[in-house]
Parts: sequence; C-alpha cells; structure tokens
Amino acid sequence: MKRILVTGGAGFIGSHLCERLLNEGNEVICLDNYFTGSKTNVVHLMDHPYFELIRHDVTHPFFIEVDQIYNLACPASPVHYQYNPIKTIKTSVMGAINMLGLAKRIKARILQASTSEVYGDPIVHPQKESYWGNVNPIGQRSCYDEGKRCAETLFMDYRLQNNVDIKIIRIFNTYGPHMNPNDGRVVSNFIVQALKGEDITIYGDGTQTRSFQYVDDLLEGMIRMMNSRDGFWGPVNVGNPIEFTMLELAELVIKLTNSKSKIIHLPLPQDDPTQRQPDITLAKKELNGWEPKVKLEQGLVKTIQYFDGLLG
Repeated sequence: MKRILVTGGAGFIGSHLCERLLNEGNEVICLDNYFTGSKTNVVHLMDHPYFELIRHDVTHPFFIEVDQIYNLACPASPVHYQYNPIKTIKTSVMGAINMLGLAKRIKARILQASTSEVYGDPIVHPQKESYWGNVNPIGQRSCYDEGKRCAETLFMDYRLQNNVDIKIIRIFNTYGPHMNPNDGRVVSNFIVQALKGEDITIYGDGTQTRSFQYVDDLLEGMIRMMNSRDGFWGPVNVGNPIEFTMLELAELVIKLTNSKSKIIHLPLPQDDPTQRQPDITLAKKELNGWEPKVKLEQGLVKTIQYFDGLLG
C-alpha cells in the first residue's frame, strides 16, 4: 500500500484517479478547493477507510507525509480558466512550487499533469514532445498555456537543482463521466446541447480537429508514468492519436442521442488551435506499450449516459 496525494482530486480526472488508486489498494488523500471540482464526484468514496478528503488551495503550502503526489490542481476548461486568469496562473505556478517543495522535503515522487496546450496552435503535426510549441504569451488562453509551461520548467529545475523525483505528462483532450456540464469543453457542450434539443454550436467552420481519449485510457497512462523507470521523467504525450473534426464529433453525438438538434456556426475564439494530435511513440516505448483502447463511440455512450442521468 502506498500513501498517495492527489491535488485537484475532486475534479473530473482527479476523482476517477482517486477511485482507481483506492481500488488498487492504496491510501488516497484528495486535496481540492472546489473551484471547479465537486464533492459529488467523490462522495461515493467517503466511507472508504483509506480515503481522506481535505479542502485546501494549492497556492498555499501544504504539509503531509506521502509516497507519491499527483499534481492535477488547476481549472482546465476555457470557461473556468479564463474566469479568473490571475488565479489560474497562480494555481499552476504557486501550486507547482508548493507541491515540489513538499516532494523535496519528504522525498516523494511527484507527477505533473501538464497539457497539450503547451503546444499552443501547433505548426508541427502531429505533436512530438520535442516540439517547443507556438503559444501566444499575452492572449486569452495564456494564463493556462503559459502557466502549464512554467510549471514544466519548475519541475525540470527542481529535478536538476534539488534532485526531486519528477514525472511530467502532457494530457490531450479527455472526456468521460464527472465532466462539468457547464465547463465549455466541446464533448460536454455537444452532449448537453443534444440532450436538451438545443442547437449544437460549432466555432469556426468545424474542420478544426481534436483527438479525444476516454478517461480510463488516461488513468492507465498516468499511473504507468508515475511508476515508470527511474531516469525517465518525460514529458510524455498521453492522448489518442486518432483525429476527428468538430463536425464529425457533433454528428456522432446527434446520432447517439437521437437528438433533433441542428448544428450552427459561431466565430472562432482567439488562439483556438486548428489541429491537435499527439505523437504517442514515446508513451508506447516507455509506458509498457500504452495506447488508448476505448473507441470514441464506446466512450461517448458512457458519457452520454452520465449526462442523461445528471440532467434528469
């Protein structure tokens, strides 16, 4: 049994991670300030004898004894991270400093949940970890993009200067149950609009692409990275290399929900990437052949069931 801290543990991905780690026989401490996370995501874990939920903001220091730290704390959808951009960048930067300081003191291994947003609007396709990105440092998305890039820098510097045992993953678009229905992400947007019979809003002409991985595939890659060999710290892409256009996704959601929704087009937001696709060669090599297993249609069916129950 390991003692594991998950920051942002009541969020979409964090809550699934807490449950998976408990099921594998670990003790889990879930840390969250509920800015975007929700107690309802982890309430079913509250009676577990090895689960602990603590309300805390990672921009303030935190002291505990653990073996591993998963640092997931940060709003990850444009609606939420643009709501308070200063808070977003503080969460990424101060949160990383505080958690790295903790890892240094207690000699714990720490994994940073970074993002494909570090590549910005990429001019290299698909994106390899060696690509430095094409990021606007003063745009609407910068608080998140640059915050996560700075956090990666901090992780590498704590490794170089203080020999902290780090791991960095870059998460590409992920979906599944526990997503916030109002988070503005494309999968949750389309599903909620389709279930309500509202117009499905596509920004731009709908030809921009994303690669979507189901949350279970991400968890597998994340845990394999945490437990990967000494000397491999990443960063490593964890995502689905199969691309879909926004139009293809919208049409599939309409089909699976039997919705009467119509597709409408709105202007493209500033700095919205036109393409996003991971090169997962490194993940396959270093994470015991990891690759996504859940097909988009399979994952969407489970996600639609979750939202259908949520919306009543």
